[in-house]
Amino acid sequence: MALPPPSLKGRALRLLSGREHSRAELERRLAQFEEEPGALAKALDELQAKGFINEQRVVESVLNRRSAKLGTARIRQELQGKGLAPEAVLDAVEQLRATEVDRAREVWRKKFGEPAADAAERGKQMRFLASRGFGGDAIRKVVSGGGDDD
Repeated sequence: MALPPPSLKGRALRLLSGREHSRAELERRLAQFEEEPGALAKALDELQAKGFINEQRVVESVLNRRSAKLGTARIRQELQGKGLAPEAVLDAVEQLRATEVDRAREVWRKKFGEPAADAAERGKQMRFLASRGFGGDAIRKVVSGGGDDD
């Protein structure tokens, strides 16, 4: 005997059990399973009222998981893609800017570990950090200063 398909709320809870999701992400992921108009919004309203969907926790989760490897620009892009409120994204970006150079230095140290021998190598290191979303000022400080604390 086959089990009935999970309800929208059940599907949402299953997604939320893996990691934090924003309401917009859940709407995108679950829209295909909505059988009657408004059912998804109602289910998500209930989950939000009970605290299962929390925008601040989504922001903290992304910062916690990604800030050690990615720069501010990439994290901002990821937060915006999750459909979070612009104010929440701005607050997170401000928080990240304070540690941008230190985070870039740590990523650089893990990947390269020693100052570039020539201009070609320096360019390679700068492009690598740029691809990770670090800002130009942070990249220049890290690559020109190597592992020094400046």
